[in-house]
Amino acid sequence: MPAPHEPPGPHDVPASPDARAPRQPPAPHDARPPASATGAVAAPAGCPVAPAGRPAAPELFTWEFATDPYPAYAWLREHAPVHRTTLPSGVEAWLVTRYADAKQALADQRLSKNPAHHDEPAHARGRTGIPGERKAELMTHLLNIDPPDHTRLRRLVSKAFTPRRVAAFAPRVQELTDRLIDNFATKGEADLIHEFAFPLPIYAICDMLGVPREDQDDFRDWAGMMIRHGGGPRGGVARSVKRMRGYLAELIHRKREDPGDDLISGLIRASDHGEHLTENEAAAMAFILLFAGFETTVNLIGNGVHTLLGHPGERARLQASLAAGERGLLESGVEELLRHDGPVELATWRFATEPLTIGGERVAAGDPVLVVLAAADRDPERFPDPDTLDLARRDNQHLGYGHGIHYCLGAPLARLEGQTALATLLTRLPDLRLAVDPADLRWRGGLIMRGLRTLPVEFTPVKK
Repeated sequence: MPAPHEPPGPHDVPASPDARAPRQPPAPHDARPPASATGAVAAPAGCPVAPAGRPAAPELFTWEFATDPYPAYAWLREHAPVHRTTLPSGVEAWLVTRYADAKQALADQRLSKNPAHHDEPAHARGRTGIPGERKAELMTHLLNIDPPDHTRLRRLVSKAFTPRRVAAFAPRVQELTDRLIDNFATKGEADLIHEFAFPLPIYAICDMLGVPREDQDDFRDWAGMMIRHGGGPRGGVARSVKRMRGYLAELIHRKREDPGDDLISGLIRASDHGEHLTENEAAAMAFILLFAGFETTVNLIGNGVHTLLGHPGERARLQASLAAGERGLLESGVEELLRHDGPVELATWRFATEPLTIGGERVAAGDPVLVVLAAADRDPERFPDPDTLDLARRDNQHLGYGHGIHYCLGAPLARLEGQTALATLLTRLPDLRLAVDPADLRWRGGLIMRGLRTLPVEFTPVKK
């Protein structure tokens, strides 16, 4: 999802999660899961049995789990809907998996976004944020703050990031989409992640922010390092954050001297009762618009195409609707793709500021809480036949954009880019198909985001 989103963030390496079990070392980033890997458990009967005789929780955050986490989430919803676990980073946290509990937690102001409330030593708190943001003085963005500062900053950013600005950007998104497809349409094959889903949101948000065209490939390189290292050592991401911070500071200085009709200039001009964004606040906001925007949109497009290729009936239904010049099924379809296999698996970190109860479990002050959006959006108590893809689903109040005061500010831009990308691909390359066995696809390791490393496709080459 592009731009000013409030769900993406830090990444962690897949490993063994259960607080009661020893942590296992992660597999190499490109490794296939071993044949003996435990993976997600579809039902209690398949779970290992705990000493007390009751089923133990399925193993989370393995490479097999990353391929299909939904059976494990179904088990958690039924047996341990608010589950305390040890994450790959070593941080202990609560996972919230039922829709009603998730919606309550996302709106509960006793769950702070400020890492200062984490009940761990200061040196350990860096494991719960975006790598490098603290050293780069980029902490004062919407993902890390609470009211009243959050209220003030969101109001200022909303003045610059308006629905009118997004609507006016639609022709540019279409132009970028067509140009990227032109680059591979004559070849008859492509990796849709690296040749399409990845560059589209980078160039789009750079244009919207006001990054000059000659500098945009630098941003593409930094963003690429974030994706490549997102599930591995945090140092690679931190280096990219540092470089991006230095560039943004220089760009903001130039925009103060020579403002334009772009989002960074709008952030600089935005004021509320005489209050303006400070230099650090403007840099942090520009950074999070980039960081929060590009990877979510990469995954929205990649996961969406992958899902449609695996559901030929729904894909044909959508193509027929597009051929008839209709947009209703496209609009509801993107929302269903967000619900069914969305780009953000877990909402970003929250920390209990006082003891509270979620789903019958007592959460202590200082405990981290992670809302599992992917699990909540397949809760059968909220969505009939939740594992079925229905592009015409109407009652679809999914949590993919969050809920409450941290609801995704960039949802309109997310919808615009997702709808444009999918509609154009399916129209221009109507016989698009997967070029590899589905079992050979690899999902990027990580905690917050869900996305494919590559998506090789083939199609009838388009003649020039």
